[in-house]
Amino acid sequence: MTKTVLGIIGGSGFYNLPGIENAHWEKVMTPWGAPSDEILFAEIAGLPVRFLPRHGRGHPVPPSAINFRANIDALKRAGVTDLVSISACGSLREDLAPGHFVLVDQFVDRTFAREKSFFGPGLVAHVSVADPVSPLLVDAVAKAADAAGVVYTKGGTYLVMEGPQFSTRAESYLYRSWGMDVIGMTNMPEAKLAREAEICYATVAMVTDYDCWHDDHDDVDVASIIAVMKSNTEKAQRLVTRLAQDFPREHPECPIGSDRALDVAIITAPEARDASLVRKLDAVAGRVLGG
Repeated sequence: MTKTVLGIIGGSGFYNLPGIENAHWEKVMTPWGAPSDEILFAEIAGLPVRFLPRHGRGHPVPPSAINFRANIDALKRAGVTDLVSISACGSLREDLAPGHFVLVDQFVDRTFAREKSFFGPGLVAHVSVADPVSPLLVDAVAKAADAAGVVYTKGGTYLVMEGPQFSTRAESYLYRSWGMDVIGMTNMPEAKLAREAEICYATVAMVTDYDCWHDDHDDVDVASIIAVMKSNTEKAQRLVTRLAQDFPREHPECPIGSDRALDVAIITAPEARDASLVRKLDAVAGRVLGG
């Protein structure tokens, strides 16, 4: 079996990992440009861990400017087999109060200004994202949350908006009427690209606010988010530490095929493939392209 390398993408407020050993930051080059930051190579309880702050250390990168392709490619090059996304989000449900965590199992992608695939003209692929998170990884995160004393809900739909502005009140009411659970700006196309890169993926959505729909709470703003974020970050760090301690040291085969997504995805005939794009896909799709 493949040796496990656990990847962590840290969202707003989550810029470092506790309890790490043999740590160093390393610049990882990709054919898609520069990722948000260097990658932290480290170990937790002997498990190889790779950490990437999604917005860069100090948060200089806004949601729509994140180079999602470079981030996922860089993590793939760093050997990541299983990837957990830590993300701040707004709640669209009364019972998901600030401080609550949601282990998301579905997404609705409302973004429109981002590159969403590694593939394109000259090499076409269509991966399934019917089930965008990997169930074994979500189960492991849930067990770690239980052990770390983190209150969470397992399952939920994350609506991904473009940003960087927060929702209008009409949008917030609309998304609630659709049955959405949480709202944020960063998990798409991240989840889609992780699937194209055959990396098992899960999201821990940390609620910081009630967006702007709740009559008994102030409208969302950065100051209120930061106040909740400190507590959320401490809980997320406990969760990640426990996850790494208990995580299998050999990567189990994903029951929904997340780690084999390209087996039935590439449609372009070998003789019609663009050689330059094939070269760019050496990390993402080298397993099936022969790279």
